[in-house]
Amino acid sequence: AKYTKDKVLPFKMASALVEWKQKKVSVLTGDGRIIVGTLAGYDQLQNLVLQSAHERVYSADLPVELVPLGLYVIRGDNVAVIGEFNNSSDDEALELVRADPIPPSKLFW
Repeated sequence: AKYTKDKVLPFKMASALVEWKQKKVSVLTGDGRIIVGTLAGYDQLQNLVLQSAHERVYSADLPVELVPLGLYVIRGDNVAVIGEFNNSSDDEALELVRADPIPPSKLFW
C-alpha cells in the first residue's frame, strides 16, 4: 500500500500526543497564534482540546499579553507545531520579552 502524507502524518502525531496528555503544551497555529494550555484530549485528526488555555500575543513595543481562553479547541488542520511547555522561569521573563507577531505559515506540499 502506498503511504501519503495524509495517511501517515496524522497517526504519527496522534501517537506522539499520548506522552503530553494532561501536561502543559504550547501550540503554534497555522495563522501564527501561540496557545498555551493543558492537553486534555485529541483525536486522530490532531484536533486538540486544551484546558486553562491562554493566547500569548507578542508585540515589538509592549510586553507579552496573555489572553485567557479557558477550555479551547484547536482544529487539527490549524496545528503547525506542538511541544511540551516548561514554564519554570517563564512568567518573570514575559515582562521583558518584545517580539514581532509570528506571521501565518505557508504550506509547501
